[in-house]
Parts: sequence; structure tokens; C-alpha cells
Amino acid sequence: MAKKKETKPKSGKTAKGLAAEIERFRETYVKTFGSMPPSPGNRFEFSSEVNPDYLVYLEQLRGHAMYSDVFDNKTSQMILFAVMLGEHNFDGAAAHAAAAHRYGATWKELHKVVELAATSVVVWRSNKGTNMLKALRDKERG
Repeated sequence: MAKKKETKPKSGKTAKGLAAEIERFRETYVKTFGSMPPSPGNRFEFSSEVNPDYLVYLEQLRGHAMYSDVFDNKTSQMILFAVMLGEHNFDGAAAHAAAAHRYGATWKELHKVVELAATSVVVWRSNKGTNMLKALRDKERG
């Protein structure tokens, strides 16, 4: 049986360098959420072992989007709260709501996010339903 050749990470970073970068990314979760949430924690554990380059690239993308020069952290977390609600990712929504609150969002602001998320569903369904009814009526009238 041939011995498996050890491969160098595609990023060109040493294993120690990748581990340090992964730890730095892990700390952003703790700062934002108070602790490492289970789902990303599992991703970190598995991917850092199987493909640490992928994990670093993904976390660079996440960091670029979440910690931007356009939105402050509170606003980014409120947007992510709304997105997660819309995707029915309730664990993620709860985590981002708590993060937004940690960054200074008031309960009133977070409730407004819920209102916006609910309104988008209601208005969408109303638009779809009334458009269907109008099409049926228009067809009936010829």
C-alpha cells in the first residue's frame, strides 16, 4: 500500500498559519454571539481537519460581508436576522437577533425587523392571490 503524500495547503500558508487564521475567525463568532454557535462550530471542527483552506476562504467571504465599511455591526446583524427569518432558519435568526441586541439593537428595532419580515410574506401572498384572481376574472370576461 502506497503511503499517502502529504500535501501543502493550496493557499500556500503553513498548517500553523492556517490554524492561527482559523482561530482568529473563531474569535469573531465569540465576539458576535457570546460563544461559538453549534452549527458553525461543527463546520469549524470538521473543515479545519478536512480542508482548512476552504474554511479560511469561506470565513474571509463571511467576514467581508458581515463586518463591512457600509453597515455597522448592529445593522448587519438586523439584516441577517430578517434574512434568516425569511429563510425559516429560526436557530440562525435567534442567534443574529441576539447578536444585533449585543451590538445595541433595541427590542423595538428588533420587533420592527419581525414586522418587516412578516409584511413581506403577507404582501407577497396578497399580490400573488389577487393577481391570480384578476387573471381568472379577466379570462372569464374574455
